[in-house]
Amino acid sequence: MKSLARDMQTITAAISKEDWAMVAETAQKIADHSEPAPSERKLIIEWLGSDSELFEALDEHTHEAARAVGKAAASGDGQEVIEAFAKLQNSCLACHQRFRKAFVAHFDVRN
Repeated sequence: MKSLARDMQTITAAISKEDWAMVAETAQKIADHSEPAPSERKLIIEWLGSDSELFEALDEHTHEAARAVGKAAASGDGQEVIEAFAKLQNSCLACHQRFRKAFVAHFDVRN
């Protein structure tokens, strides 16, 4: 998660500079973000229980939104980049609002 947060900050800074190449490169990192190790993933899925499908759907939406940011940046369309990035941010927020507090408490992780 920390690398995703850094990547989101990088995109924000790159948008402000209209550095579309950096936006596209970093959006691809988000779209391709790694999953936890299989043992950790198993624990998370077990903890999620019936919410695992929702979590997976939100994660896929994040991947799709990041790809849309990259595509818009590759075309140099600043307005579309901003609109796609807003969708990406909303995707992250939806997942965080639904899962973050309980996840942090359950797994005793620090933000």
